[in-house]
Amino acid sequence: MANLMLDKQSTALVVIDPYNDFISEGGKVWDRLKTVAEANECVPHMLQVLNAARKAELRVFYALHHRYRPGDYESWKYIAPIQKRAWSRRTFEEGTWGGEIRSEFAPQPGDIVAQEHWCSSGFANTDLDLLLKRHGIHKLIVIGLIASTCVESTVRFAAELGYEVTVVKDAIADLSDENMHAALDINIPNYATAIVTAQEIIDSMCVKAPESVRT
Repeated sequence: MANLMLDKQSTALVVIDPYNDFISEGGKVWDRLKTVAEANECVPHMLQVLNAARKAELRVFYALHHRYRPGDYESWKYIAPIQKRAWSRRTFEEGTWGGEIRSEFAPQPGDIVAQEHWCSSGFANTDLDLLLKRHGIHKLIVIGLIASTCVESTVRFAAELGYEVTVVKDAIADLSDENMHAALDINIPNYATAIVTAQEIIDSMCVKAPESVRT
């Protein structure tokens, strides 16, 4: 791994969909994510990276999927398969435990929550890009769910917008090893500048960048 120098003025952590339905026992999707997520200790690593980012005084942004509300999708003329599945299961339903952010990951004062996205990318039809730019951010560290959908889509969109992206490979998970392989080994390397472990990014957060490399 290249030596990462993280300047807190230009670097932010982006946390994708830390909902109970995804990362808590009893969540609507947890049983299908559990095998991969437990194998790479995704949830503990997500929390470690989040806590380390706050300790390092990096800004924390939340990119969240739309929370299902009664009446959503019914009048749509076109709907993607992934949206149909969320609709049928009422994933992240507003007003339910599953649609809440897991308590350890709840936004704290100073954290920034972008508008909810409707499909996969945290940038599409939201204010995430605007909020990042308003805070002078152009380097992103990405953690969260799901690797081959929301994580990959957000990373791709970030690259299109000119951001430098680092993905924490053991702080993301997917429904299968095959999906993880497709995301981490085939697709995301085309867009992310670095793919690192939680420990590697935490170690980088503890290193103060020299004045000459700060941006």
